[in-house]
Amino acid sequence: MWLLLLLGALFWAVLWFLRDRQSLPASDAFVFITGCDSGFGRLLALRLDQRGFRVLASCLTPSGAENLQQMASSRLHTTLLDITDPQSVQRVAKWVETHVREAGLFGLVNNAGVAGIIGPTPWLPWDDFHRVLNVNTLGPIGVTLALLPLLQRARGRVINITSVLGRLAANGGGYCVSKFGLEAFSDSLRRDVASFGVQVSIVEPGFFRTPVTSLENLENTLQACWARLPPATQAHYGEAFLTKCE
Repeated sequence: MWLLLLLGALFWAVLWFLRDRQSLPASDAFVFITGCDSGFGRLLALRLDQRGFRVLASCLTPSGAENLQQMASSRLHTTLLDITDPQSVQRVAKWVETHVREAGLFGLVNNAGVAGIIGPTPWLPWDDFHRVLNVNTLGPIGVTLALLPLLQRARGRVINITSVLGRLAANGGGYCVSKFGLEAFSDSLRRDVASFGVQVSIVEPGFFRTPVTSLENLENTLQACWARLPPATQAHYGEAFLTKCE
């Protein structure tokens, strides 16, 4: 019995090792990535550019787009995109089509996201949930739907960056809710577009050092959330509860 378990664990470890050693082959196909100002999006855009992909990178800020363009080759093109603005999404979808033309879009990486306020649910108003869901769930859905015809043209793939917190609701706030929603969208989309040759995958990062996971930012937003609570609510919870949350 123990021998079978050991062999099974060894087999699983070998498969995991081989999977992690896989690398993406060089290509000149088109890939569109959201959230390239910093973090995973920026690193991925530069890595794919180095491998010869024709990267179409969207940034939220002009400074983010300018900095990325300076570090990349002439193959990489940047544009500004607010994924929560339907007009911005439609404009960028047309921009992408002018680049890919008949080749279509090989890959879409929905990477843009925010952490929002992570704290006790009773402390958070509807607006806090709405902002995070708008960026992390509805935004990627809108971008995907706008670019789906180009993805079908190339029989491409959609990569949605979710989180381990898209499987385990470890804290309050809109972040876990938004990532659960994006995973559900990915599962339903995968089924609906499979017959058209489009693949859908999710990536569930753990805790990496990016602007989204900055402990300082998370603590500052929690403190701001505490400060806006009515005095009676603060007295009910007490400073000790706030310290425990931090």
